[in-house]
Formats: sequence, C-alpha cells, structure tokens
Amino acid sequence: MGKQKALLVFWLCLFQAGLGFSEENAMRKRLALTPPMGWNTWNKFGCNVSDELVRSMASAMVKSGMKDAGYEYVVIDDCWQVSRDANANIVVDPQHFPSGMKPVADYVHSLGLKFGIYSDAGSKTCAGRPGGLGHEYQDAVRYASWGVDYLKYDWCNTLATQDARASYENIRAALDASGRPIVLSICEWGKHQPWLWGNDAGGNLWRTTGDIQDRWGGKQKWPSGDCCSNGVLAIVDEQVGLESFAGPGHWNDPDMLEVGNGGMTTTEYRSHFSLWAILAAPLMAGNDLRSMTPEIHDILTNKEVIAVDQDELGREGRRISKDGEREVWARPLHDGARALVLLNRGSSEESVAVDWKQIGYPDHLGASVRDLWAHRDLGQFTGKFSAPVASHGVVMVIVRP
Repeated sequence: MGKQKALLVFWLCLFQAGLGFSEENAMRKRLALTPPMGWNTWNKFGCNVSDELVRSMASAMVKSGMKDAGYEYVVIDDCWQVSRDANANIVVDPQHFPSGMKPVADYVHSLGLKFGIYSDAGSKTCAGRPGGLGHEYQDAVRYASWGVDYLKYDWCNTLATQDARASYENIRAALDASGRPIVLSICEWGKHQPWLWGNDAGGNLWRTTGDIQDRWGGKQKWPSGDCCSNGVLAIVDEQVGLESFAGPGHWNDPDMLEVGNGGMTTTEYRSHFSLWAILAAPLMAGNDLRSMTPEIHDILTNKEVIAVDQDELGREGRRISKDGEREVWARPLHDGARALVLLNRGSSEESVAVDWKQIGYPDHLGASVRDLWAHRDLGQFTGKFSAPVASHGVVMVIVRP
C-alpha cells in the first residue's frame, strides 16, 4: 500500500507540474499579441534616470494623447541599479529613486499604463551597473514584487562561453516562475540570430541589429573603434528576409524610435516611423514627451499609421521592389487590404510606383487608395499606383479592393 501511495504522490506531482507549465505557457501566449508600444528612457536621457523623470514622462504620455494612441509601457533603461546587498538582492539607486521602485511602478499603473525595467544577461550592464548573471530567479521575484510588466534584457559583459539562447531561456523561466506576466525583450543586438530561436526561448521581441542612432544614413563606428551605431537606412536594410520570423507574441525589433531627438528632419522622422510601422516593429518612443513640437506629436500619434503597426494579422512587411533609391515596402492586413510605404532614399524628389501583381492583386482589380499622412482618400486605381515622393520621404497608403 505504501508503494501505491508513493506512486500516486509521484504522478500527482507530475500532473501539478504539468498544470503549472500549461498555466505559464498560457500566460505567456497572451503577451505582446501586437508589437509593444511605449516609451524608454535611454535614447534621450541615457543614465540620467530618476523617480521624478519617470513620473513626469508617464504623466506626459497621458496628457499628450499618446496613451490614447496606444502607447502603454513606461520603461526605465540602464542605470537605475547601483549594487547588491548582503543577500545579493539588487539595490535601486537611493539618490535618484529615494522611495524605491515599487512606488514608481504604482504611479505608472495608477495612470492606466504598464511599467518596464532593464537588466543584463552578463555580470554587469552596459553602463557597468550590476547585471543579472547568476541572479535570474532572485531578480525576477523582486521585479514581480515591484509590479514590473516588461523586462529589457541586454547582452553586455557576458562570458565568452555564455550561450545566448540558454541565457534568455533562463531569464524567461525565472519570469514565468515569478507568477507575473512579464514581456521579455531580448536585446543581444542580433549577434546570435535571435530570430531563429527567440520565440522558442520565450522572448516576445528580439533586437535584430546593433544600436540605433538619431541619423538617416548608414553605419558608423563608435569612438572606441567597435562597430557600430546604425542610422535608419542601415537598420531597414538588415530587416530584409526576416519577416517570416515575426508574428503575434514574437516580434523582430529594429530598436527604439529616435523620432523627435533632433538628429533628423521632420520628413526623415516621418519615414522612420512609417518604416517601423510597415515592419510590425515595436514602437518605443525615446524623446522628451514633455516638450514635443506639434510636428513630432503628430508623427508619434498618427492613429492611421499606428493601426498598420498594430494590425491583428501580425504579418511583418517586406521590401517588394528596389529600383536605385526608390523602394516599395508592403504588408497584408487582416481585412485583405495592403499597407504600402513608397520610399525615396535619394537626394531629390522621385516618382515611386507599385503594380498590383507585386502585392498579390490581379491587374484588373479596382481598389481605393488612402494616404495615411495626408489623411485623405486618393480615389480608385486599377492595376497600379504611383506618387511623387520627397527626398528621404515616404508616401504611406492603404490599398483596399
């Protein structure tokens, strides 16, 4: 009878463990069904983070209408942590976050927003603060107790022999074990082709390139000689061929938005935002939300463009034609329509055209075309569409049969 009881207990434990695994999977599958939208401290403020800054940005997200446009995550990037205590618990910077992190998260949540934080798979973060290596489960419990909804996990100061996939599987398992649904942003810069394994490792998004810089053009080496910071065009080129790896709950991430940080023209920022939308990319703003110009505000809150990014079908767009400096990018939408970006990378205005066959429509089909930046219907077209496109600009349209 003792053996039967022991066997019963054994199978009961296995059953309960299976239930827990199923619950964790179900919880995870509800995360990031559309590309995450929010704001992150890094691009504008770097290490200058504080309780006051985060609260003021969360408030500005609501007051500016960004929340109504779909932005929901407020994410503190590097430099919020200073050490580990005697029990190896991560310590929040007491000077810049004097009340700790939970009151900050509570304030963000009180506005109907979600709260995110940053750590690193190595021993130290990119700014030299304590990393998560060896403390994954301990940190995950603490993050959950603070009310964290989103974790960006970087790849600085990792071991030469450290396996990227295993490291991110480990932090995912730790987050799941915490019992709180937390989006995992894999930030290893595309070094180990995370699009091949990021979904299976439990990532909800994964960086596909090195860091973005507030610049239109290509790659530049850092002052250290390491490669590279990337302009918008360099990043866009690296997305070609990756579209099949993205979908609801798991997204290619070409890095955060630079819209409004001053390094590009309004036309270039509009192109930047349009391209991220056609790519079904996460839309993580990185500017000062408290002092946006009307032009920048209108870019970041264009609900028609955002609707393309957030389309429930979740199909990432792809480049369907390239003729010198002229390109067409397209993605199918859930209702059978097509979203298109006509891109002019060149230094003077060019006419950019697309044929219906390129987007999966027959030549004889009549379709309406709507300009998402002009917010107006352009009329009915059969077989093709073309438009003049400004230098470094885009025309973004929806073609609907």
